[in-house]
Amino acid sequence: MVSGKWEVKANEILLRLKKYYPDVKKTALTFSNPLEILVATVLSAQCTDERVNKITPFLFAKYKKASDYAGADIKIFEQEIKSAGFYHNKSKNIISACKIIDGKYNGKVPDTMERLLTLPGVARKTANIVLGNAFGKTFGIAVDTHVKRLSLRLGLSKNNGPEKIEQDLMKIFDKEDWFAVSNLLIEHGRKKCRAKKPDCKNCFLRDLCPRIGVPGN
Repeated sequence: MVSGKWEVKANEILLRLKKYYPDVKKTALTFSNPLEILVATVLSAQCTDERVNKITPFLFAKYKKASDYAGADIKIFEQEIKSAGFYHNKSKNIISACKIIDGKYNGKVPDTMERLLTLPGVARKTANIVLGNAFGKTFGIAVDTHVKRLSLRLGLSKNNGPEKIEQDLMKIFDKEDWFAVSNLLIEHGRKKCRAKKPDCKNCFLRDLCPRIGVPGN
């Protein structure tokens, strides 16, 4: 972690987030194995976790192995995930990724950042979520829309690109907290620091937040 005011601010932000969201231990996506969290995370792009969790019970009952997805009829699969949005690309990516997993990795989702990034539809955010939640491995910080928004508003990063924001956060927070940082910021983004109507008045981070980019600020 960097020293000085950043260390003090980052420590206090993290302490308060842990205090107010003590039960946030992992992603809100429902899953029971590495393949399921991979599929759910790909589906969650520009879609709420709540919506994804309504789609996946059917999918996980029908498609139990990578080979099941690999052999899926893409037209049927598109209809099965249609409510997640962007279903053409998501269907193509999930089926293509599972073909690689089935053929190259013996049906097992790879557990390294390098290998995960070779899969269609998998960027660092998805890889970080899979690694942290399915394998308990920390290679970075998953930056979704909530993390991106809060990083800017809290003054933790001045960048807009997810990978640059991730690098900024990795410099600020200790590695042992990287997994928690992402999930806690996501939860705070859902509960308090919403995109259009953030509840700044009742926010427990109010005194630490410069409110950068907050509507009406």
